[in-house]
Formats: sequence, C-alpha cells, structure tokens
Amino acid sequence: MEPLIECRVLKKYFNTDSGTVQAVDGISFSIFPGETVGLVGESGCGKSTVGRTLLKLIQPSAGEVLFEGENIFDMDRNRLDRLKRKMGIVFQNPYSSLNPRMKVADIVAEPIRTHRKYKKDEIRRLVIGLLEKVGLNREHLTRFPHQFSGGQRQRIAIARSLSLNPSFLIFDEPTSALDVSVQAQVLNLIEELQEQNHLTYLFITHDLDVVRHIADRVMVMYLGKLVESGPVPEVFESPQHPYTKALLSAIPGFEPGIRKERELLEGEVPSPIDPPPGCRFHPRCPVVIEKCGQIEPELKTNRQRQVACHLCEM
Repeated sequence: MEPLIECRVLKKYFNTDSGTVQAVDGISFSIFPGETVGLVGESGCGKSTVGRTLLKLIQPSAGEVLFEGENIFDMDRNRLDRLKRKMGIVFQNPYSSLNPRMKVADIVAEPIRTHRKYKKDEIRRLVIGLLEKVGLNREHLTRFPHQFSGGQRQRIAIARSLSLNPSFLIFDEPTSALDVSVQAQVLNLIEELQEQNHLTYLFITHDLDVVRHIADRVMVMYLGKLVESGPVPEVFESPQHPYTKALLSAIPGFEPGIRKERELLEGEVPSPIDPPPGCRFHPRCPVVIEKCGQIEPELKTNRQRQVACHLCEM
C-alpha cells in the first residue's frame, strides 16, 4: 500500500531576535490510508509546527511533503488550492478558531462557497447534513459560537473540516480545552467519522492516554526530532527510547494496591535556538553514555519500530 502522506526530511526554522529556532529539524515519516497516527511530546517540541507545515499553512525551511505522490511544496497556487480540498485541520481551542461574528451556517458553509459552485438551497442542505453528522441539528444554524458549550463548538469545527469531503485530517490537541466527560464524546465522534468517511488522521496531543485510545501508530518527538515510533501496543508495552519511557511512566496508574514508579527527568528542556550536540535528549537522559553527547543517533528501523538511541544499537 502506498502512503497517503509522506514527509521527507522536513525542517522548519524561525528567525528571532535571539537566534534561529529549530522548531522541526529534519523529520521523516509516512501515514497510510485509513490510519490514525499520534504525534506526542512535551509542549514546545514542534508537534503543532509539523501539522501546520504539512498543510503549508506555514512555509517549510526545507524538505518535502508528498500527498498522494505529489510534493505540495512544489505546487502552484491553483494546484495547491485544489489539493487542500482533500486536507483539513481541527485546532485546539474551538472558540478562537471560530469567527465569533459569524453564524454557524456561515462558518460551516464558508469552505463550500470558496471551493465549490452550489446553489443556496444546496449549500443549506449540505450544511444541515454536516451538522447532523457531528450530533447537532438545523436549530443551531442561526446561532453564534458563544451560544454553545466547548464540546459543541468543537463539533462545529469538525463539521467545517468535513465540508469539502477530505481524505486527510489533522487534529491539533482537539480535546485539551474540554472537560474530561466531553473529551470522551468528541473522541468517540472522531472515531465514528473516520469509519463512516474512510478518513486518515494525524492526531497531535500531549495526552498519551488519548493516543492509546485512538491511534494505530505513535510518533514521539523531542526538541524538533523524532526519537521513537511504532504501533501503539508495542510502544506502550515496550518503549525503547529513555524519553519515551519517562513519558509513559508519567501516565497515572489506576490498579488498586499497585504503586506505579515514575522516571523523573532532571533539568529543563534545552533551547531550540541552541540545541545540545549529539543526542538532544542526553543532558536529561538517566542512562547517558559518552557517545550520546558527541554523535547524533540515527532514527533506525527494526520491523515496524523506529528508535534514535545509541543504547539501542549496542
């Protein structure tokens, strides 16, 4: 099977007064049709930058992103606009991502009016169908975003992302601003929509429990680099990279009478303006060896697993 999305040595640097921020520094991965791939890591590791660069919402510094075999970074404006009908994104905060001055009918219809030629009655019918698909109804058409709860606003954002019938969606922390009970409802909706519409997802989050619930594969990111990836059951049951082990140890345990030991990391995350030499995790790694501070480990593949760690090579 050919990948739907193929990312090759993607880089995104930001120039600031203090120096160059290496937000994403040469990562490569593929996402196959029908998959849900989770992208996890601490805040500031570059997860959201990856998502926005994949859709060319921000310009890349280097690398390629192939969608259905075509490099989107080489496309002219018209070709890119046609391609973006097949791709969408749902942002973290549904209130800030929805125009507070627009009614729900116009919010959901806006992509359709921009990219398709439909009559007014046809657009209304499509919008009602999209709202019903995400658990809302025609009574909500004339309301404004502030008249909805956080979960309902996220459903509106999801309906808008589906308006052009895409095949690939990026979810950027879509449940982190919601109450726990509402999170579960939105996650179940996301899974149902994937099955109904044969969608492919990149799910960006810091919540490992969410990834375990929703994703097929997981990619772990640290300071602009991928350090480990693989099928969710294998990575969660047998993490290889020390950073992945520390992240998973922080997940609360719920088995009565069993106290879960945490692997606490020392020190702060280094600055992406001046990342350390060698392995970027080595200043905080509990099992660091001399080689780690001198040579950057390659992300090596063993079957379906990928790990960038010198200890895994020994």
